[in-house]
Amino acid sequence: MTHSQALLPNYLYTHKNHTILLNISSIIFGVLFISALAQIAIPVPFSPVPITGQTFGVLLLALTWGKSRAAMSTFIYFSLGTAGLPIFAASSSGLLIGPTFGYLIGMFFASVVVGHLADHGYTCSFKKALLAVLIGNVVIYFFGLLGLSFFIENSKVLALGLIPFIPGGIAKAILAAGIATKAATYFSPAK
Repeated sequence: MTHSQALLPNYLYTHKNHTILLNISSIIFGVLFISALAQIAIPVPFSPVPITGQTFGVLLLALTWGKSRAAMSTFIYFSLGTAGLPIFAASSSGLLIGPTFGYLIGMFFASVVVGHLADHGYTCSFKKALLAVLIGNVVIYFFGLLGLSFFIENSKVLALGLIPFIPGGIAKAILAAGIATKAATYFSPAK
């Protein structure tokens, strides 16, 4: 049993059919959760990148559900949005080869990294969970800034793609780490 499985009641994953049902329902919920949070989109007047709730959703799912379910949820979210469902930020869709494309790719890789850390006990303490989320943010911004650099002058990439998002990123990281460690405590096998 991975640490992320400890976040759920034991009866949900002790039988093979329950495991399949749990995984499918978790992934569907994950896609809906990320899609809903993506609709919280605040345009930044001087930047082509909006402030959204997507990153919070992806990182929280990775912390609470672990690598497999979080990565699959993020991948399906990305695939459905690319296929035309209006589930990206501000109800956009399609293959968004534009300023925000790198951030979407980064979210997938962040779900893998943060989920892996969660599977290895990083939700046992707030500090470790926060570290995992901050690492996830670094992954998202690495890909996001790389993608953004194809659409704006390199001298403006940090000013338009990172600096305005640091305060919100820190707030989302603290909130995700707090929720995940509370959930881990509540659903721990000792309870």
